[in-house]
Amino acid sequence: MKTLKLITALMFVSFLGFISCQKEIDEENGQNPNTNSVNSETAKNLQRTAMYDGSFDDFLDGTSCSSVLFPVTVWVNNQKIILTNKNDYQLVLNILGEVINDEDTITFQFPISVKLSNYTEVQVENQAEYNAIKDTCEEAEAEKENAINCLKMNYPISILTYNISLEQTSTTVIESNQELYTYMSNFNEDEKFSIKYPISATLSNDTEVNISSDAEFKSHISDCLGDEDTMDDAQEDAETLENILVEGTFRVQSYINGGVDTANTYANYTIDFANDLTCSATNTANALAEKAEGTFSVTSEMEVFLTLEFSSEANFELLNDTWTVTNYSSSSITLQSTTNTSTALVLNQI
Repeated sequence: MKTLKLITALMFVSFLGFISCQKEIDEENGQNPNTNSVNSETAKNLQRTAMYDGSFDDFLDGTSCSSVLFPVTVWVNNQKIILTNKNDYQLVLNILGEVINDEDTITFQFPISVKLSNYTEVQVENQAEYNAIKDTCEEAEAEKENAINCLKMNYPISILTYNISLEQTSTTVIESNQELYTYMSNFNEDEKFSIKYPISATLSNDTEVNISSDAEFKSHISDCLGDEDTMDDAQEDAETLENILVEGTFRVQSYINGGVDTANTYANYTIDFANDLTCSATNTANALAEKAEGTFSVTSEMEVFLTLEFSSEANFELLNDTWTVTNYSSSSITLQSTTNTSTALVLNQI
């Protein structure tokens, strides 16, 4: 009888230990009382945020899932360049930026070495092998299994793990993205885990956020991915607008400042935007009148911006500003000043 009581007592203590361990994990897990498994959304989000970020050289290799390692030899628009460090990226960008609205080409001298999203480094022998890497990246993006680059963990973070088979808990302190990626990649199906909240992360706009639960973690990722999509759309719009400007000739349809439209000041002028990022305004009514010379640039963040810089004609210097593109088409571009929202400019294509 004593033996039975002893066994019963031991079983009861073990049960209490199990409940205690599980409760500890649940409390650490914020709003997910059932804890996380290897296939949970939190697990996938952790792994994706921890993947190697190869997006910094997308202008060179055309894929964010990997980056090209140094040294590497490339032909940029048939100009040979040997890259030995990140400072040499500017050599490539200078060539790509010489002419807009043109067909840029970048060709690697194989073999090259690349670093993949899982942190492995591989040697690529030819273009076919490299195309396969790019195809795999596109598939990952389509399946939403690619890296999340808009949110970066601020380390260290702690993860509490419960092994169902062994009925044991453990805590792992993670110090880097690579450590987190490796940890999540090797996580077992018979384990549960919980992030020890609160943690902090930095968004792509350099804003630091505090996160206190799985739900908040998911929400921040959802928001930043939405912002990233908006930025991608704005970049595409900027490229389209740049092409419209270079391919057309424009007049000032309206220039409203302080509620007054002074478009008549520019009635005799046409504006040309060249593919070397210069622009000029020509007086079509007076061939002897001096041209207004300037430069322009089209940039984007969450919105598209057109910056004008005229330097040789007082009336056109009034247009010098960074303008938000509020609407555009192949025939008309509507702009609003970023320094004075009551100032608006409309350019119409002739």
